[in-house]
Amino acid sequence: MTEEKKNSTSDNSRRDFIKTSSLAAAGFMIVPRFVLGGKGYTAPSDKLMIASVGAGGKGQGDIANFYKTGKADIGFLCDVDTRRAATSVKSFPQAKFYTDWRELLDKEAKNIDAVSISTPDHTHAVVTLAAMQLGKHVYVQKPMTHDLYEARRLTEAAKKYKVVTQMGNQGASGDGVRQLVEWYNAGTIGDVHTVYVWTNRPVWPQGIPWPTTKADIPKELNWDIWLGTAPERNYVDNLVPFNWRGWWDYGTGALGDMGCHLMEAPFRVLGLQYVKDVQASVGSVYVGEFKQGYFPDSCPPSSHATMTFPKTPKTKQDVIVHWMDGGIQPERPEELGPDEMFGDDEGNGILFIGSKGKMMASTYGRDPKLLPTSRNKEVKVPQTVKRVPGGEAGHYSQWVEACIAGYGKIELSSPFEVAGPLTEALLMSNLAIRGHDMRKPKTDGTKGFTYPGKNIKLIWDNENMRVTNLDDVNQFVKREYRSGWKLG
Repeated sequence: MTEEKKNSTSDNSRRDFIKTSSLAAAGFMIVPRFVLGGKGYTAPSDKLMIASVGAGGKGQGDIANFYKTGKADIGFLCDVDTRRAATSVKSFPQAKFYTDWRELLDKEAKNIDAVSISTPDHTHAVVTLAAMQLGKHVYVQKPMTHDLYEARRLTEAAKKYKVVTQMGNQGASGDGVRQLVEWYNAGTIGDVHTVYVWTNRPVWPQGIPWPTTKADIPKELNWDIWLGTAPERNYVDNLVPFNWRGWWDYGTGALGDMGCHLMEAPFRVLGLQYVKDVQASVGSVYVGEFKQGYFPDSCPPSSHATMTFPKTPKTKQDVIVHWMDGGIQPERPEELGPDEMFGDDEGNGILFIGSKGKMMASTYGRDPKLLPTSRNKEVKVPQTVKRVPGGEAGHYSQWVEACIAGYGKIELSSPFEVAGPLTEALLMSNLAIRGHDMRKPKTDGTKGFTYPGKNIKLIWDNENMRVTNLDDVNQFVKREYRSGWKLG
């Protein structure tokens, strides 16, 4: 070999070596970190960085479920009550803690991928929209919002900002509701025209007057931030951390607490969307001998709302949905044996009535059954609806996976496009409940009150988001926020 050829070969070899080495180095740099860390290892760079607004109670459970996926880090915690947040703070010592969610988002936005919101209902919307406007994926506890207007805004915002969204009604990811869908799609019970949904809630005080005794604000609680959008009030005992649900300024009553868990199944099975009219009756509270108490700040102790939904591609006619709370239940189906349980042992249930039969389920769409129950052995329907891995627990991992994959890449069980209309239907029912119990002093010079909403069916103009035949309740479609607070 000549010296020239030898040098040429040597140069080529050198170049090949450098090229190969460079490729190898580059390849090393982009090899998924889990390969380097062993089977099952997920690198920090491949994990979803979550900030949790609301670190106690339900927030504590949400945080734990995200962390269990192995694909999420809890980087930031925020809670107005350091007592409630203590367990989460101890469990995630590396997480930076804030008491004001506005400060958290302002200072840490660049370090956050997604935000979980587990606060009282009246602050869901302001926190969630603020996070979406920063391009953060969001997981918000049910109900999605406190007001109808807020629900519509968040539904629109999810599309505008192209972020992954999920409401925390985990039954939407369960196998039970998918079994109900398969039975219905196969024509097993014919065309459904009526649905009953009921719950034992409230299990907190409702139908009571606002306490008149002012209490000292616990030093661990930032009362001003807890109030958030709600009107200024004195702190009272036993409101925080749970009994706020029964007060209209903060909660949405039994419908807000359990409606998203129980109504999700009819929505998915029948393809329901926006309600077109609703009427309601409510239970009364009596103070003293034969004296009816009137406590407009508080949700009633029980209610029965009747919603009409326009027919859908999955129904042949309008669908009537009955909501019952406070222990009220529908009549037992004649197909159900006298010793067979109706709903679940906590007093919750769902009953579908079709032209050819009936089917029922309990909370989250669990334990689905055809009626009579003997049909469950006879009817065999193929599995046509894809299951969520892990079922209800998979509701969390599904959202985490979708956030990592990016907007529009993975189908979710309860994105805002689904959760929004569901939430609106429930809040529309609350308009009827509040309208039923409204009263005004008479203006004709006589003593007593008028009840403008009593026994009135509210007609809903969905496009313009207003009740067309009782203007008194439109004040609750979009409430006025406390000074200094706004939505977006």
